[in-house]
Amino acid sequence: MKFFAVCSTGLGSSFMTHMNIEKALKELGVTGVEVDHADLGSTGPADADAVFVGRDIAEAAQHLGDVVVLDSLIDMNEIRTKVADAATRHGIEVPS
Repeated sequence: MKFFAVCSTGLGSSFMTHMNIEKALKELGVTGVEVDHADLGSTGPADADAVFVGRDIAEAAQHLGDVVVLDSLIDMNEIRTKVADAATRHGIEVPS
C-alpha cells in the first residue's frame, strides 16, 4: 500500500504532508503503508493507492485516482481522519 503527498513542486508542502501522514499512521497504529511525496507533474494514477493534496491543486490532481483533498496541511485531526478513511477504503484495518 502506498500513499503519496503531492504538491505543485514536490518540495515544501508535500514533504510536510508526507511527514504528517506518517505521524498519523503511527498514531493510528496502522502499518504496511509506504508514504512518499512528489510533484504534481511527475505523478501518475499508478504511483500510489491514495494521493493527498491541498485544496489549491485538488482540481488539477483529479486524474490521479483516489485523491484525498486536505483543507489544511497542518491540521492533524483532519489528516488523521482522512488517513484512516483512505486506509479503510483500501482494505487496511485501522485499530480502534
